[in-house]
Amino acid sequence: MSKPVYMTAAFYKFVDLPDYAERKAPLLAFCESHHVKGMILLAREGINSTIAGMPEDVHAVLAYLRADPLLADLQHKESFSEKAPFYRMKVRLKKEIVTMQVPGISPTKMAGTYVKPEDWNALISDPDVVVVDTRNDYEVEIGTFAGAVDPHIKSFAELPAWIEQSELLGRSGKKPKVAMFCTGGIRCEKSTAYMRERGYDEVYHLEGGILKYLETIPPEQSLWQGECFVFDERVSVGHGLVPGPHGLCRSCRYPLEEGATDSPLYEAGVSCPRCHGHTSDTQKASARERQRQWELAKARQQVHIGAVMPRVD
Repeated sequence: MSKPVYMTAAFYKFVDLPDYAERKAPLLAFCESHHVKGMILLAREGINSTIAGMPEDVHAVLAYLRADPLLADLQHKESFSEKAPFYRMKVRLKKEIVTMQVPGISPTKMAGTYVKPEDWNALISDPDVVVVDTRNDYEVEIGTFAGAVDPHIKSFAELPAWIEQSELLGRSGKKPKVAMFCTGGIRCEKSTAYMRERGYDEVYHLEGGILKYLETIPPEQSLWQGECFVFDERVSVGHGLVPGPHGLCRSCRYPLEEGATDSPLYEAGVSCPRCHGHTSDTQKASARERQRQWELAKARQQVHIGAVMPRVD
């Protein structure tokens, strides 16, 4: 008997949704009726999501969303696995679908110029272009584009301050061309809009993000180095979106650094060298019990519903 194949769909759209709060209950009910799991964020500025389930059920949810004229052109990226990526379904109301904490930034009006994966190599190989990785430090740590600038930020909300402090300048002392990229494209919608608001006229971003690049560009033509962190049970992917070798700390939800499991600070489900010093003994005890329950559920071949929900890009 063949194993079930789960489809994961990632999608987002910046669009004015004045009734976003009223959308939550019917959307959640529809997803649950089709046994789809994952996370959907709704805000006045749009929708952001990663969901998974049987392919026909995920496509039903996508069709439900696209039946709304405001979301008719919603694009999604899909991948497949034999293991259920998510264990619960959540629809959450947010102030922003990707948190930048800068009022007035509108990707629908000011986002930078899209660059297709096929044209990305030529753009970032231009010595006059400053290439900026807009992702968090733990994501950049396991992979990025050759020559990209790493802002060393711990959250996307720190990027505007870094942009102001870094004073990105070209050789002539003028604002240069800037090419930005992120996992699936959503963070670049806002970061390029912010750059344009700050007076950068030539700002570009990778259409579909790193994932579309890895799906489209053959390894022998690629300028990508390493793996791409993803916000689900795969942890990381490489070219062709093949799952990578990285493990995940079940406590902090960050990828495990090389050699982390050999450290005395590592305890499965409880801590890793990165987060050990940031959690209390009480928190560690709680995590230890959660890990015990997870192991018991696994031994019984049951799903442990207490699994931590993934973040979305």
